[in-house]
Amino acid sequence: MITVEEIPVENINEFWSLHLKYLVDDGIISDPEDIEYFSSEEYRGIIRDHMTRGTDRHHMVYFTEDGRRTGAAQYNTYRSEDGKCFILDFWVFPQYRGKGMGHRCFKALEEYTKADGAVYYEINSEKEDSVRFWKSLGFTENGRDEYDMPVFVKY
Repeated sequence: MITVEEIPVENINEFWSLHLKYLVDDGIISDPEDIEYFSSEEYRGIIRDHMTRGTDRHHMVYFTEDGRRTGAAQYNTYRSEDGKCFILDFWVFPQYRGKGMGHRCFKALEEYTKADGAVYYEINSEKEDSVRFWKSLGFTENGRDEYDMPVFVKY
């Protein structure tokens, strides 16, 4: 059974090292400018500030199974608006991929966030394998964001 483990703001440095590796290794970013930005205090400070605000707090989580971390995510649930849970990042660690772990982790995240007010889900995705994954979970394309990235939604 997959459980969701909240990462407290004071313990996010380990997450950041895993996060940058994921972004680069999975080909989400490759431009040195993007790598610099996602490593910067500017980006990380914004996230840290959102983790400590009172309303619509940002969450970083690990997925665990049998005491092992199998993946991670970061998201915001906008309870003060319409209940959208915007998934900023979601990934399964490479050694656990291809075995249905992504589906199980998302189902755990879905249950966890619904208990906290999530009504529907939104994510940006453009890599072919990622788009296929999100569609397999019932997400549908819903336009593009301000950076011309495809947006997917699940109600």
